[in-house]
Amino acid sequence: MDHLDTMLDDLSTGKYLLLTTFRRDGRPVPTPVWAMRDGAALAVWTAADTGKVKRIRNSGRVTVCSCDWRGNPLGVPVPGFAEVLTPGESAHFTGLMKRKYGLVARIGLAGSALRGGSERMAGIRIRLERRSV
Repeated sequence: MDHLDTMLDDLSTGKYLLLTTFRRDGRPVPTPVWAMRDGAALAVWTAADTGKVKRIRNSGRVTVCSCDWRGNPLGVPVPGFAEVLTPGESAHFTGLMKRKYGLVARIGLAGSALRGGSERMAGIRIRLERRSV
C-alpha cells in the first residue's frame, strides 16, 4: 500500500470529512460531509443546489481532512481537486453510502427520493494532489 492509499483510507474511514471549497475571491468555506472511498478517490453525495457544488464547478480546488460532526478539524488539510459528476457517473455512490453509514444513510436517501430523487443530488469525486502525499 502506497502513501496515497494510506491517506485515502485514513480520510475515508472517519465518519465525517471536512471539505473546504473556495469562493472566487479565495475565501475558504469548510463543510463537514459524509465521504466514502471510491477506488483512488473520495466520494461525496450532496444536494445539487448547494454552495459547495457551485464552488466546485467554478474551480475544483479543495482541501480535505478528518473532522467531527461539527466540522472541527481532526487532522491536517490535504489539497485536492473535486469534480461534480453526472448522475450516471455517481449512481454507485448511494451503495457506498449504504455500506458505510447503514440505516442512517438509507433513511437520508429515502428522504431525498421524496424531495425529487437523484436529479436533485450530485456526486462529487475528490482526488488528492499527488505532491501532497
